[in-house]
Order: sequence, then C-alpha cells, then structure tokens
Amino acid sequence: MSVYLFVCFVRSLNLSSRAVCVARRRPGAPPGRVENAPRLSLERLSLEQGAASRKMHYYRYSSAEVSCWYKYLLFSYNIVFWLAGVVFLGVGLWAWSEKGVLSDLTKVTRMHGIDPVVLVLMVGVVMFTLGFAGCVGALRENICLLKFFCGAIVLIFFLELAVAVLAFLFQDWVRDRFREFFESNIRSYRDDIDLQNLIDSLQKANQCCGAYGPEDWDLNVYFNCSGASYSREKCGVPFSCCVPDPAQKVVNTQCGYDVRTQLKGKWEESIFTKGCIPALEGWLPRNIYIVAGVFIAISLLQIFGIFLARTLISDIEAVKAGHHF
Repeated sequence: MSVYLFVCFVRSLNLSSRAVCVARRRPGAPPGRVENAPRLSLERLSLEQGAASRKMHYYRYSSAEVSCWYKYLLFSYNIVFWLAGVVFLGVGLWAWSEKGVLSDLTKVTRMHGIDPVVLVLMVGVVMFTLGFAGCVGALRENICLLKFFCGAIVLIFFLELAVAVLAFLFQDWVRDRFREFFESNIRSYRDDIDLQNLIDSLQKANQCCGAYGPEDWDLNVYFNCSGASYSREKCGVPFSCCVPDPAQKVVNTQCGYDVRTQLKGKWEESIFTKGCIPALEGWLPRNIYIVAGVFIAISLLQIFGIFLARTLISDIEAVKAGHHF
C-alpha cells in the first residue's frame, strides 16, 4: 500500500510540471529571427497548420472542466481526517513513550491482553493515509490517489456492513469471542496502565464486575483466591467493581480488598455482581436508536466521500478525454 501511494504521489508531481519552451530573440537580431528556431519545410508546416485547424473545433467548443466546488469540498472533507490522524498518531506515540514502549517494542508482544494504544495507532495510520491520499489527490487532480481513496472507503464501508450483519446472525459466536477477549484482558489487568484504565472505565460505566461475575477475577494472579497467592489483593476485586458511596468524596482504591472472602449473599452490599457481558447485552436494546443513528451517520459520511471522489475522477477523465480529440 505504501509503495502504491508513493508511486501515485511521484506521478502527480511529474504530471503537474509542464515543460514550457520559450523562443528568445537574440539581441541585435532583426525582427522575425529567433535563436535556434527549427526550420520546417513548407510541406510539413502546411500539414501541421491543417491538423491544427481541424482540431480547433474541439478545443474551442469543449465544455469539460474540473469542478472547483467538488475539488475543494473533497479537500476540506479529507483535511479533517488527515489532521485527526495526526492527532491520533501523536497521542499514541506519546502514550508509548510514557510507558517506555518506544525504547523496547518487545513489550507489546509480551502482553497477554490488548494494548489500547495499538488501536489508537491503527486508527491514526488509516485516517492519516486516507486523508493524505484524498487531500493530495484532490489538489493535484491525481486520478491514481483518488481511486485509492475511493476504493479504500468502499472497502471499509462493506467491511463495517459485513461485521454488523455477521454479528447479528452469529450472536453466540460473538459472545464467546468477546468473553475470551475480556478474560484475556483480565489476566493482563496489572500489566498495562492503559488497559487497566479501560477496564475500570467499562466496569464503572456499566456497573458490572468481570466478564460474567466477580469470580472471573480469579483469572488474575493478583486477585486469585488460591493459597499460592500472597498478594494483598487476594480474593478481592478492582475498586471499579465497588458500589460508590455518595458520602465519600475521595475514591477508595482499597474498597475491593478481601470482599470475596465473605458470603456471596453479602457481595451485593459492597460490589457489583452483574457481569459486563450481560450488562452490555442489556445496554444495547435500550440504546438501539443511538447505535443505529451513529452507524447511519458514519455510513452517510463515507458515501458522501465516495460520491465526491467519483465525481472529481469523472471530471478529470472528461477533461483528459477532451484533450485527445
């Protein structure tokens, strides 16, 4: 992909530079004499004049032109994504530098769960690449870059549609994969601060604990209740599982210590007992209109970008075709 974009960009630079030959008259030379002017025979000159007169009809009455409205509207459309991609890349690289990943990239491969920064960087790379292709393709009127941008948006659109349809048809399979994903991240809860903050935010927002309940935190070596664990957090849960106390103005990060050593009937008094997967399954039907609205808005933005790119490509091709008559 990067090689393709580089070739398209170089071609746009080459096509934009037109070689203009200007005939100069030597100082002191009589009018009508041009330095190094080519001497054409009368026959060749008459043939060229005849060909030019025959082509004059097409050039004079050709109405094909590139719409500045679509051109700069597509540029404005993509500059937002380009700048957003720069922001995502900057935030992701800054987060990695704070965690020391840039100095040791093997830390990413040693994680059992997923690093949220990787997702931020992936989104940033995609947005930056598409924004670059769209902006440069629109300004330079480069069909190669515009076709790349349009094809990538079409591919992303159909991938989103396919994921939504498959998730609806295979709900049990999606539920099992999400459970495995959540449990693997529970194991890595203390390994990455960004992953820890993500899980805490999810549990506090949905008032849940674990994948299907607080017992899932036995998967983490620090919260495991087995006799082999010597952690102070043994048989506990993260503070994000605790039921908030309105009287406390300071978050008690030790509220989940030893809570699972009590009887299960008393857990509800201090922690959330519902799992996050059932909580998310209950959240989706209640907010189905919001989810559908977001999906439709994203789809309309993508369709609008495809329309602008295809319209600009058609204008450029029409102008080029008019010059070949």
